[in-house]
Amino acid sequence: MMKYKDFVPKEIEAPGFFKEGKHESFDHAVEEANLWLMENNITVISIETVVLPNIWSKWEEGSVDASLGTSSDSPSRWHQFLRCWYRD
Repeated sequence: MMKYKDFVPKEIEAPGFFKEGKHESFDHAVEEANLWLMENNITVISIETVVLPNIWSKWEEGSVDASLGTSSDSPSRWHQFLRCWYRD
């Protein structure tokens, strides 16, 4: 059975009205993926970098949301993360 696991840099500090949010680095997500791969007996199908808008928005469901919104009336933030497709 094909499955996937996302390695998303965590939000460290939420954005405010006049400040951007802070997140872990993309390198941190890569380190987490490497650790997970070393600790688990899986068959990797592929690993991809995914870039999605607004995954930390309170109206979205993060990296698993099937529909992420953007609007020209408000700022959008795009976030990159790793997705590992694998078989058990």
